[in-house]
Amino acid sequence: MKKFLAIATTLAALSSIVVADIQAPPGSTYTSSRKLGRALSNIMYGFMEIPEQIVRKEEQFGRKASPYGAVDGTSRALRRLGYGFYELFTFTCPTYRGTFKPPYERCGEDNRIQMNVQDGLSEFPPELGFETYYSYSRSQNY
Repeated sequence: MKKFLAIATTLAALSSIVVADIQAPPGSTYTSSRKLGRALSNIMYGFMEIPEQIVRKEEQFGRKASPYGAVDGTSRALRRLGYGFYELFTFTCPTYRGTFKPPYERCGEDNRIQMNVQDGLSEFPPELGFETYYSYSRSQNY
């Protein structure tokens, strides 16, 4: 009976180790190096908001809305520049709720950063021309 109890205890202990959760936490992709990269891209490419907003406002309201797009784009570019310098100086510190996530306005029901936002900023500055949206590597079809 003691032998059976020892084997049962050993199996219970080993099975609890096997069930352990080994997944990464949700914020593990946001690190200090990503925050530094986000800061540098906002400083260097934040001005791309100006032509991007001109095009978006013209598509939404017509050709006469390009001055509105220029003003809105300049406002967004200056906000990106401010966020860029803020994140550059604090890239080693988890400042947004104890994480390295971007402190921008969030939209949507699951709090993801939207790429085509009307009021908030996306994580990285927009691209002009062909937009890939997170396809940073080529895919090969065999």
